[in-house]
Amino acid sequence: MTTGRGKAGSDAAGGPARHIPVLLAEVMTALALEPGATVIDGTFGAGGYSRAILDAGGTQVLAIDRDPTAIAGGAALVAASQGRLDLVEGRFSRLDAIARERGHPAVDAVVLDIGVSSMQLDEAERGFSFRFDGPLDMRMAISGESAADLVARLPEAELADLIYRYGEERLSRPIAKAIVRERALQPIETTRRLADIVARVVRGKPGDIHPATRTFQALRIAVNEELAELEQALAAAERVLRPGGRLVVVTFHSLEDRIVKQFLSQRAAVSAGGSRHAPAAAVAEPTFTLLGRKAVAAGEAEAAANPRARSAKLRAAVRTGAPAREARS
Repeated sequence: MTTGRGKAGSDAAGGPARHIPVLLAEVMTALALEPGATVIDGTFGAGGYSRAILDAGGTQVLAIDRDPTAIAGGAALVAASQGRLDLVEGRFSRLDAIARERGHPAVDAVVLDIGVSSMQLDEAERGFSFRFDGPLDMRMAISGESAADLVARLPEAELADLIYRYGEERLSRPIAKAIVRERALQPIETTRRLADIVARVVRGKPGDIHPATRTFQALRIAVNEELAELEQALAAAERVLRPGGRLVVVTFHSLEDRIVKQFLSQRAAVSAGGSRHAPAAAVAEPTFTLLGRKAVAAGEAEAAANPRARSAKLRAAVRTGAPAREARS
């Protein structure tokens, strides 16, 4: 998912891409790794964070990615790691279960970089980007329902709701209407055709993001169940981190950052408040201590060198010894 797993780009679905780990120095500072630490990189991507963690000395890394092309691309790093990197295909929402399966019932750190990787954006056949014309796919795991399937089957109202909820696109209803009208004439099966349909509805100004950016983001999030995966991954990290272990998360848009912020705020809460008329409600013992109240953003130099970093936010926390909260059903 992004970015610092390797990339830079000008917007969520388009823009030039290079393999540059985002907020790498800040991530390594937040991890504060001791020699011999065991770390889960839940979003391996191009391996930017895993490589830096291995270079920290004596560390063991369990890296996870749901994209089989990322697993194949990481083979050389695995070979060079002399047994210190275990790269596993799977969903990061299961990172605690995967860790147990690989012999790590508890770990010292978990790092997550949320988004779509540069490799996925750069491959036209993956259908993530409107920079290249390709099949309207967007599946990170290359299985299941594609973006073209969603565009073809969803009723207009559901399609509009999806674009608004996950893309925060205020013109979601006219976009959905245009999509339904056009799909009745001919199936919408390519990224270029969808982008052109959206661009006829959303009139951008010079310097604005591409008109289709938010619609593409919404479809990608829906296809890959990204927000639900993130919520489950945070809870999984809580379960697998040992006391004193660190959770470090980098996000790239407000929907993701809001989930991380709310999770950490709730887990770090000491009291639910109260008054002389209504005593404070009982709350569970805090499972995390925040490393700073505000998110860390990229510095001016990194933002200038790597446009993708401009929207990045890092939040981090230290695991306490309290029992993990029960997962929500």
